[in-house]
Amino acid sequence: MENWIGVGIWIVLGALVGLAMKLVVRLPHEQSGHAALLAILGAFGAVIGGMLGVGFFHFQDPNALSLGGMGGAVVLSALLAWIYRWGSTAFV
Repeated sequence: MENWIGVGIWIVLGALVGLAMKLVVRLPHEQSGHAALLAILGAFGAVIGGMLGVGFFHFQDPNALSLGGMGGAVVLSALLAWIYRWGSTAFV
């Protein structure tokens, strides 16, 4: 049960990081609808990054609420949201 709570925290954390990326990377000609997509990309990146972080750093004792899991979730969700924001500015 504790691991499912950790995965839920990854999802919420990733959505918040994705929405924070909207504030960090400003677009000159922004259209509506990007907030929901950034939250979804952030949550998706957080789940994948959290799994990778737990796998790399805590392989013997996998726990979703570990430092590796949380760090991986934040890093990959920020990376995916930044790539989306960067890509949407490059092709406008």
